[in-house]
Amino acid sequence: MKSLLLALCFALSFGHLALAQMTPVQDVLQTQRALIEKSSRRTIGPAIDALVASGLPQMQNVLEVWQGKQMWQRKADGLFLAATKNDDGSYTLQSFDDGAEVGTATSTDLKQLKPNSGVRAMIATALVQFQLSDSDPAKRADALDSIARDPEAALLAPLRASIEGEQDAAILARKTRLERLMSMAYDDDIPTRVGAINDMSGDLGVDFRATLNPILTTKRIVSQTMPEGNIARELTVGTDALPRIQAYDLMIAGGDAPLQITADARDAVLEANIIAGRIADIPVIQLSTESARDRAYDALVTGGLAAPRVTQEDIDASLASFRFFDVYDEPSEAVTKAAEAALAASETRVAISQAADLGLDALSLASIYFLAAIGLAITFGVMGVINMAHGEFIMMGAYTGYVVQLFVPNHTASILIAVPLAFVVTFAAGVALERLVVRWLYHRPLETLLATFGVSIALQQLAKNIFGTQARPLTSPAWLDGAWVINDVVSISYIRIAIFILALLFLALFLFIMKRTRLGLETRAVTQNPKMAASMGINPDRVNMLTFGIGSGIAGIAGVAIGLFAKVTSEMGSDYIVQSFMTVVVGGVGNIWGTLAGAAMIGGFQKGVEFLNPSNTLAAQTYMIIFIIIFIQFRPRGIIALKGRAAGD
Repeated sequence: MKSLLLALCFALSFGHLALAQMTPVQDVLQTQRALIEKSSRRTIGPAIDALVASGLPQMQNVLEVWQGKQMWQRKADGLFLAATKNDDGSYTLQSFDDGAEVGTATSTDLKQLKPNSGVRAMIATALVQFQLSDSDPAKRADALDSIARDPEAALLAPLRASIEGEQDAAILARKTRLERLMSMAYDDDIPTRVGAINDMSGDLGVDFRATLNPILTTKRIVSQTMPEGNIARELTVGTDALPRIQAYDLMIAGGDAPLQITADARDAVLEANIIAGRIADIPVIQLSTESARDRAYDALVTGGLAAPRVTQEDIDASLASFRFFDVYDEPSEAVTKAAEAALAASETRVAISQAADLGLDALSLASIYFLAAIGLAITFGVMGVINMAHGEFIMMGAYTGYVVQLFVPNHTASILIAVPLAFVVTFAAGVALERLVVRWLYHRPLETLLATFGVSIALQQLAKNIFGTQARPLTSPAWLDGAWVINDVVSISYIRIAIFILALLFLALFLFIMKRTRLGLETRAVTQNPKMAASMGINPDRVNMLTFGIGSGIAGIAGVAIGLFAKVTSEMGSDYIVQSFMTVVVGGVGNIWGTLAGAAMIGGFQKGVEFLNPSNTLAAQTYMIIFIIIFIQFRPRGIIALKGRAAGD
């Protein structure tokens, strides 16, 4: 009797505890208990909807805990609780209402709820509605990412509701844009959809065009009368939009025309009707031609053993009795008209932006070619020396930048040190080359070419011996990372902007030297008439040495700039020597403005060919060489011909 009373008291007290824990959150969970306990992707939807529809703010935590496989069910009373594992292996239980501890339990007393990936995905979608108004900006941003990846009509209302209280400007812009996009696709009100489309008409975003495209999808219908629905267009048979064969195939698929008997189908029927070596009393041995097989097949048709063949007259008659239409899947004509106009405006802006982006790419490439060629233009123009080692001076400048970064880890400081140091190194190398080799070969262009080509090979091998054959990094400063994004189509990297500015600075510096300094005056004098300059007290030998050194030094600085985005190897100079010579020749030998014009022409032509044939960059090089060969037939002295010595030569 005593034990019975104890058991009754325990039961009553336990029941009181269970009832005490039947809070609003627990109430909702218990109503969906059966579905939660045996959750699957096919059945869990109503339970998740019920949790969300409850309007309880604690449901966000419930869903997050459940998604993270941290929700437990106490076996004794079936209550759902959060649990934290203790060091001794037991679990501390927390209420979902306020997070308060409600006791401890062992693993044998609990059942862990482990939703599969499909259920977790459905929970994640439900969580988005709570996360849109979460106090944590990161969670709000994650919610927007989730909606953008998998938009649903049910998420439009909570997204709109979250916009009014949004304080973060960036997230507010994202919410507003996403609301407009979802309104186009999911809103039930036609004027609202049309207004959203018109608001974003001409937008360049890929997401905008991706939203419009499903609205403008069509299905092709064959009908003898005008069909119902939102008709996009009526098609004319025999045009590119609807070839005759395709039109007849549509009729066959819809059961509106008999199947055409192909040669293979005809032969299969003939083989199936061979009896004693004959088909419809025609010996098989006589069916060696197409016309004979056609006669045999027609005989089977007459005997009711085969389906009649479809003639061209039959096809013409069938096509003439039917009409063909493209019908929008979207039933609202107002929506499709607005979508077509908005997409056309977007495509126009995309085309303009692509042209602008192509122009920026061409300008960027032209600045690179100009930097690489400016030194060659100076030496070639003033001295008439074909320096095949010019590319190796570019390589030496790039390696100078790499070595500086080994000792100066700050990338901004290292670049500021590397630029003047590269000039000094390559200036000295250029002077040495001029004094040791080139000065003995003036007015002997073929021998100069061969000698400098040998020097270039030697410099390449020396670089391999010192630095190895693997590419070396020349890291740009952090402030040059990324790109200037003008819109979703047009962008240009900050490194290329820096190179463009550097090219302009060199242009200004060169013009200053040539127009405002004694060296420039002497250089121009030697360029136009070296004998007369010598008679006036100018030393052409000294001018040639300094000019060659300056041209080589500028190549070194170009190497530092090019190395910031290109691979730094012993062969990198050979990638630019051909373009440098072409730039100089096309622009006009020895003329800085001609070099600038040549770089712009070659850069623009190459980018244009690459745009038209993006899968084959080698074609751009080939077409560019062909273009230059044709160009110099009409202007052998380049765009801006040099006067003086060049005219005399």
